[in-house]
Amino acid sequence: MRWLTILLAVLLLVLQYRFWIGQGSYANVTALQRQIKEQQALNLSLEQQNIKLQHEVDALKNSLDAVEERARQQLGMIKKGEKLYILGEESKRDR
Repeated sequence: MRWLTILLAVLLLVLQYRFWIGQGSYANVTALQRQIKEQQALNLSLEQQNIKLQHEVDALKNSLDAVEERARQQLGMIKKGEKLYILGEESKRDR
């Protein structure tokens, strides 16, 4: 009977070790769940960014106004006959 008690105690310790420390342990599972939540949040953010970029691409493909706006903003282009005025902030030296 004493051997059975010792065997059960050892078995209990081994199972407790696997539950708290070993592979598939409680700590391991909670860390993996946290990583899954972080990855899902990142995926959602990237999906929203992809949707925004897709709308921008569609606008550039289908609308000359969008192309014109981009050319004006990013490249500083102007139409023939227009005048471009660039206003800058007044520096402390100029006052």
